[in-house]
Amino acid sequence: MNFSGISLVTGAAGFMGSHVVERLAAEGIKVRATARPRKDISFFNKLNVEYVPADLTKPETLSCLFDGDVDRVFHLGAICNFSTPYKELYPTNVSGVDHLTRLALKKKVKVFVHVTSTSVYGYYKGSPFTEGSKREPMDNYGRSKRDGENIVFKRCEEGLPAVIVRPCTVYGPRCNDGAGKVFSRPSAISAIPGSGRQRLSNIRAEDVADAILFLSSKDEAVGQVYNLSDNSNPTIKEALILAAVTYRTSVPKLKLPLGLVKLVARLDGLISGFKGRIPDLEYDAAKYLNNDYIVDNTRVKKSGYNLRYPDFTESMKQMGEWYRSQLNP
Repeated sequence: MNFSGISLVTGAAGFMGSHVVERLAAEGIKVRATARPRKDISFFNKLNVEYVPADLTKPETLSCLFDGDVDRVFHLGAICNFSTPYKELYPTNVSGVDHLTRLALKKKVKVFVHVTSTSVYGYYKGSPFTEGSKREPMDNYGRSKRDGENIVFKRCEEGLPAVIVRPCTVYGPRCNDGAGKVFSRPSAISAIPGSGRQRLSNIRAEDVADAILFLSSKDEAVGQVYNLSDNSNPTIKEALILAAVTYRTSVPKLKLPLGLVKLVARLDGLISGFKGRIPDLEYDAAKYLNNDYIVDNTRVKKSGYNLRYPDFTESMKQMGEWYRSQLNP
């Protein structure tokens, strides 16, 4: 599949959206970035990228995004945390998908890449999540992403050429939201939840950006769903110790019973809500710590995509170098 027109990126001012914009710009692709109106657009100006403000919850602001030769859409605009109530997630994560896919179908774009989340699978059931695993989300965020996916599936039946990608825990430069922030910067987590033996799946932001760009050009990817994760499954203990070493913070040694972890997360959530911030460990995220959380990435590797950061340990070493370079530019 060849593209010569404009690639539209929603959620472009967010963590993942900014990485996608950066990746496309590096390839010399014409990019139209969009997010809610903001004063500081220096990031886009530095990349020589067009920025058009819009709001997914306001359909009247969206049609202009498709002006001109828009032939590809990367939809990353979403609220991405476990603390926001469903009724507040719905206008963006569900209705926003409806508004945007209707316009993309009308515009007859060549491909619509919808970035969702492995949270749609719910809690771990004993075997790695594949793209065919039943979707049983157990939190408001996961439910909103499932419902957004359902709209894309419906629009596919109407003729929209869409690709759905489900990243697991995403971490990397500029991450300040979601579970991945624990591996992206120094955190306040100073104890190991439960036994510490629960295994995790993670993915670097750069790999998400690379993978969705790669899949967008594959005819055979249209109509398919792809999990995104690296090849590693470190334990929680290994990952938290590695994060502490990476960011030169105190290495966690104390193990807290999961019941106490959830209680602390609940209290921190209440305090954080009062202060208007998202806690490092959200209560609904803590519920996933009862078991392993392993995501199968076989399908995306079979597509021909080669991970840039396949190993979590090596990736974290690079993250440490990046972080210190920001402190001493």
